[in-house]
Amino acid sequence: MSLGPTQRVYSAAKRLLKSLVANSETRLRLAVLELEEERARILTLILLAGASLLFLLLGVATLTALVVVIFWDSYRLLAIGISAGVLIGTSLLLAIIAGYQARRHTLLKETLKQLAADRALLEVKDDDEANRQER
Repeated sequence: MSLGPTQRVYSAAKRLLKSLVANSETRLRLAVLELEEERARILTLILLAGASLLFLLLGVATLTALVVVIFWDSYRLLAIGISAGVLIGTSLLLAIIAGYQARRHTLLKETLKQLAADRALLEVKDDDEANRQER
């Protein structure tokens, strides 16, 4: 038994609506996932910046102690100097990593990429249909 024109249109519209809802759900899940990743990246960035500032503070304090004891005898100065250098070096390294993390723009990158791919597919299908109608 064949379907009437009204039933065929109704079933085609229903399939189209189901497809749109499924596609929208997939894109929404991808957007949520990317937002969670961005939140984790920002938290990491904040922790790295905080650790960098802490080591810088400790390095400056140690450097100050070096200046205070500069007139003492023997190798105490070398130990204090090396400590200050290590702490300041660690601070600079963490600051560089934090700067690199801050420059990465990843907010919804994959979602936007997928939406662009979907739009390109739809445009190709529209072009194919237009070419068929011209023939």
